[in-house]
Amino acid sequence: MGSAMSTNLVKAGFVVQGYDILPARRDDLKKAGGSPVSALTAIEAPVVITSLPSAEALHAVAGEMSAKCIVIETSTLPIDDKIRARDVLSRKSITLLDCPLSGTGAQARTKDLTVYGSGDQVAFEKTKPVLEGFSRAHYYLGEFGNGSKMKYVANLLVAIHNVAAAEAFVLGMKAGLDPETIYKVAGDGAGGSRMFQVRGPQMVAGRYDDATMKVEVWQKDMKIIGEYATKLGVPTPLFSASAPVYTAAMAQGFDKQDTAAVCAVLEAMAGLKR
Repeated sequence: MGSAMSTNLVKAGFVVQGYDILPARRDDLKKAGGSPVSALTAIEAPVVITSLPSAEALHAVAGEMSAKCIVIETSTLPIDDKIRARDVLSRKSITLLDCPLSGTGAQARTKDLTVYGSGDQVAFEKTKPVLEGFSRAHYYLGEFGNGSKMKYVANLLVAIHNVAAAEAFVLGMKAGLDPETIYKVAGDGAGGSRMFQVRGPQMVAGRYDDATMKVEVWQKDMKIIGEYATKLGVPTPLFSASAPVYTAAMAQGFDKQDTAAVCAVLEAMAGLKR
């Protein structure tokens, strides 16, 4: 996500600095046209974008940041952790916005991302030129945390639609239909979905190594959504039914591969050999 967003921001005319604990990732930023720095504290910018894998990483970043700025926090994390980071940063006169993204890494490369923004509205308005530099749409949803709530809703749908797409492909292939034909024809009808479009090509090819969302990372999102729904007392029967398929993908060695690999899991369950 980070290198893809950097590429588009550079194309939009922004000066981009970046930091990652992995040197290879800093090389990715350099390829994107940005300027990698050796430490987070070396970044000097009015707007900083964070895209992080865990709550622990967010708290570490909040602890290290010192320069006054607006932070666009794009990760999918528990709201309580974002509030804790916001409070730490506010004591340093740094404003944290809760702005999760809808879209995959592949979509990020083509600027096909949607930003779910929440938090201080004045600060959000100031970041709009930056948001427009790496996304196709952005929405201001009100008080801090509403962005994450909307992301949970969106990702619940993604979880279900991804498995539904795989289920449809396996049914069609087991019935003797060509996967490319399924993608073209079914995707053009009422049964199509964004996940069918985005993940369908990988399911057609039966190749999942070019991961836009790794199964192991997706498990984190699934856990957050499940716990939040339970906290609110909301039944999620379809979401709950999809969870074991992702768990099976982990068990079958697809943890580093794209979540479209649930198609391979269902193929094995159906006794389908291509």
